[in-house]
Amino acid sequence: MTPGDIAGNVARVRERIERACARGRREPGSVRLIAVTKTHPVAMVEAAYAAGVRDFGESRVQEALPKIAAARAAGVEATWHLIGHLQTNKTAAAIDAFDILHSVDSIRLAEALSRRAARKLKVLLEVNVAREASKEGVVAADLPAFLREVRQLANLEVAGLMTVAPRVENPEQARPVFRRLRELRDELGVGELSMGMTGDFEVAIEEGATMVRVGRALFGERQGR
Repeated sequence: MTPGDIAGNVARVRERIERACARGRREPGSVRLIAVTKTHPVAMVEAAYAAGVRDFGESRVQEALPKIAAARAAGVEATWHLIGHLQTNKTAAAIDAFDILHSVDSIRLAEALSRRAARKLKVLLEVNVAREASKEGVVAADLPAFLREVRQLANLEVAGLMTVAPRVENPEQARPVFRRLRELRDELGVGELSMGMTGDFEVAIEEGATMVRVGRALFGERQGR
């Protein structure tokens, strides 16, 4: 995929974001596009950056570290988001590399992050809205208590909530999941909603997403794993 291809894809995704915002009676600037570069080379990061993308998401710390270093060396001044599951033994590396962690899903992980952070670290709490056994995250019923515990940790700032909706044939089937996360956000008084991917981000925006995590629509199918 050429830089021109990626620039065209970025423009098309932004148009889709704008249309979804119009349907939801929202300003397009209220939604942050996170380009998911998992398995893709740093050249694709540079191409997306040249096309105006300023937020990038990675799922695995070990894969992300050299890519982030190479991107920064190439002049990419971006915000890096960890959107995948984080193991407690990789917290120090994640703190150094990423600006925002989307997938804090246990008090054990939260405590490890706060203990190792030398700065106020922005985190999102991952919620398993659909209660899928294969997914990480706290269930909705446990979220208020979890939020209270995390807010007591000195070096963490809870910026919002995150979820991964079930894979469905029709994006409309994911709407109740996104709506429920928005309701939880409103009930608990946290700001960001990280929800929606290539297959369903427009519905997520209509339901209040402030961050959408888009990979395939920008870069094509994943390379490798």
